[in-house]
Amino acid sequence: MISKNRDLGLLVLRISVGGLMLFHGVAKLLHGISFLVENMGTFAYAVYIGEVLAPLLILLGWRTRIASVVFAINCVVALTVAHSQDMFSISDHGGYANELLMLYLLGSVALFFTGAGKFAVSKTNHWD
Repeated sequence: MISKNRDLGLLVLRISVGGLMLFHGVAKLLHGISFLVENMGTFAYAVYIGEVLAPLLILLGWRTRIASVVFAINCVVALTVAHSQDMFSISDHGGYANELLMLYLLGSVALFFTGAGKFAVSKTNHWD
């Protein structure tokens, strides 16, 4: 019988959620967020917290639950501000138009409930 390895699964989830979103954050660091500032004002700078800092913390496994809440809020804001026109749309390929963003959102919610697992920088705090 194959044994379950929840901690390895949580590590894979942290890499997928945090690691892949980090690409979005780095792109914004390199190319700027003027398009967001035009629509949202100074509130737009919070995107760096949601797409750079929170994903880094999730990857490291430090205060994963807090970082996951911040990350989830970032996803909800992105859904309502940048992707609201596709909120209830099906893509040309038959999938949900915002499925990638929803995968990030639901993955971060899962990490909020589970924590980072044993393959994390910090494991002893309630928010890990």
